[in-house]
Amino acid sequence: MDMMKEKNFGFGCMRLPVLDASDQTTFDYEEIEKLFDCFLEQGFSYFDTAYTYHGYQAEKAVKKALVDRYPRERFQLATKMPLRDFKDEEDLEKIFAEQLENCGVDYFDFYLLHNMGHNVYDKCCKNHAFDFVKNKKDEGKIKAVGMSFHDMPELLEEILEKYGDRLDFVQLQINYIDWEQANVQSKRCVEIANKYQKPVIVMEPCKGGTLTNVPEEAENLMKEYHPDASVASWAFRFAASQKGVFMVLSGMNTMEQVLDNTGTFQNFKPLDEGEYEVIRKVAEIINKKTAVPCTACEYCTHGCPKKIAIPQYFALYNSIMRTSGSFSSQQVYYNNIVLNDHGKASDCIKCGKCEQACPQHLSIREYLGKVEEKFEGQSIIPVRK
Repeated sequence: MDMMKEKNFGFGCMRLPVLDASDQTTFDYEEIEKLFDCFLEQGFSYFDTAYTYHGYQAEKAVKKALVDRYPRERFQLATKMPLRDFKDEEDLEKIFAEQLENCGVDYFDFYLLHNMGHNVYDKCCKNHAFDFVKNKKDEGKIKAVGMSFHDMPELLEEILEKYGDRLDFVQLQINYIDWEQANVQSKRCVEIANKYQKPVIVMEPCKGGTLTNVPEEAENLMKEYHPDASVASWAFRFAASQKGVFMVLSGMNTMEQVLDNTGTFQNFKPLDEGEYEVIRKVAEIINKKTAVPCTACEYCTHGCPKKIAIPQYFALYNSIMRTSGSFSSQQVYYNNIVLNDHGKASDCIKCGKCEQACPQHLSIREYLGKVEEKFEGQSIIPVRK
């Protein structure tokens, strides 16, 4: 496959439908199977999962909803080596074997080193992780090797300069908000990938769903230009229009999303100059309205000693700040989360584990202080059961 010439769309399995929102392992298999079936019927075949998604159970869910129901040649499957979780070279082997069993396959079409950044890069070098994935490709257990990258452009260039011969592609966070943001620098990362001739898969094209629910002023600009186009389609077309991109992922959990997004890629058209100008204006509006640029990936919650519901608190904070910034129903939601056996923002002990895990490099401890000020300063938080 000539990845450089492809413009394709993949089903991200990080946000699958669940029966209980408080338990990400309660998969709604009936709904998941409907979504997967529709996706395949629309002519697409790429599914992206990972060892850590949905409380380390997503691979098994994909096996049940996809692998067990379709012949192997009907779909392309991607998963990832958890770089924070493995301990040594022996552990790489153990986890990889477990993943093959979890997914019920003999090989992976695409396999990635997951969430590459400064916090795990040295460990990967020391334990020869890049050689490991290349060897698995040589053995026929991987068809294409890559990495999902969440760090600064300088590190991306260092890795591609040193290990580029082991990597067939890179997966980058690309959306019109992060394009030139200092903490992500999507544009520069794409330029480096192109420099080293590495095809690009896009993750977070809608920035965790935030670009599907934009401020009314921004949505009006889009609707004036394209009355029949969804807000989400603008984000997907921006990502797919960038040089070197061959695949865009979306973590879909409704039939409406599947039909709208596949429709965008079945009739894909790159953005024109007028559309880029609309997006520039939309980005300005969103940046002024967003207090915490969190994508709700939940990496920060893994290992939090106080079980603080960080992404949920940030979403509530953003919501309250988009309005008057005063008391609202968001306060009730905050209190209910605390009652559901989660730590308050003020329970943070400043250990920094969350910031080490955050792909967006957010100052989480500082933001939690703002959440505390907004939500705990105006009402008494009920005592946890």
